[in-house]
Amino acid sequence: MTALMSSHRHILITGASTGIGRACAIDLARLGFDVFAGVRKQSDGVALEAEANGKIHPVIIDVTDAATIAAAIAHITPIVGEHGLAGVINNAGISVVGPVEFVSLEDWRRQFEVNFFGAIAVTQAALPLLRVHAAKYGNGSARLINISSIAGKIGQPILGPYTASKHAMESLSDALRMELSPQGIHVCSVNPGAIDTPIWDKAQASAEAAIDANHPARELYGELIDGVRAAARKAQAAAVPTSAVTAAVVACLNRRKPRTRYFVGRDAKIGAMVKWLLPDRVLDGILGRYFRARK
Repeated sequence: MTALMSSHRHILITGASTGIGRACAIDLARLGFDVFAGVRKQSDGVALEAEANGKIHPVIIDVTDAATIAAAIAHITPIVGEHGLAGVINNAGISVVGPVEFVSLEDWRRQFEVNFFGAIAVTQAALPLLRVHAAKYGNGSARLINISSIAGKIGQPILGPYTASKHAMESLSDALRMELSPQGIHVCSVNPGAIDTPIWDKAQASAEAAIDANHPARELYGELIDGVRAAARKAQAAAVPTSAVTAAVVACLNRRKPRTRYFVGRDAKIGAMVKWLLPDRVLDGILGRYFRARK
């Protein structure tokens, strides 16, 4: 059973230029939400506007740049007025890959600046507008949604920076859920498995550029690197469409009592169950054999 919280449903989503963010922005606009779509380039915003009959309002947001976040919130505030924001969706993300030993601290920090600290910065800036909505439309009417990943539940070799950032996002969502519930704001985590988006090709290109045949990491981790790459290609071939993530986001926004977590895709649901059931060392062994067996 769903229940729309109000007729004034203004949503802010980050990382809307491509992939999950773009698909969510377009689908939510078609469902009647007024969507402030965070993009990094004006051209991406123009392309989005053309998709949604005036329901998408692009705003320039680089989640690693506090000035762009502040400017976006300053732009949004008079538009939403007394209605505030019904929802904020922290979606912006990147994937840094490589063995923990060989990923530079600069790249580790870049991974967390976008996936983790960027989400914190946007949340801090947007919370006053979520509180405005909750005050006007009732307890639980405002929603904060963090796009995480099944990687936030299951760590994986060679993907350490990405999975670590998503583990951090999981803990952040838990803390925010308990802190914001008394203020009338629901917090949901959406945990996709393999989704059909450009992030796969970007990650593959990044990995190939970072770890070529002459890289010292190949002597120690070459078999595992190749296995993880092959597993990623297999997962990409079976990836579910972005509409599956949109459906989970809509449930977070519309249900009177949304779940705390939505696992999207068969692989994510199975992964969550396996992580819950199996001891760490057993799961480590299974994953180790799986990645080394890929050809």
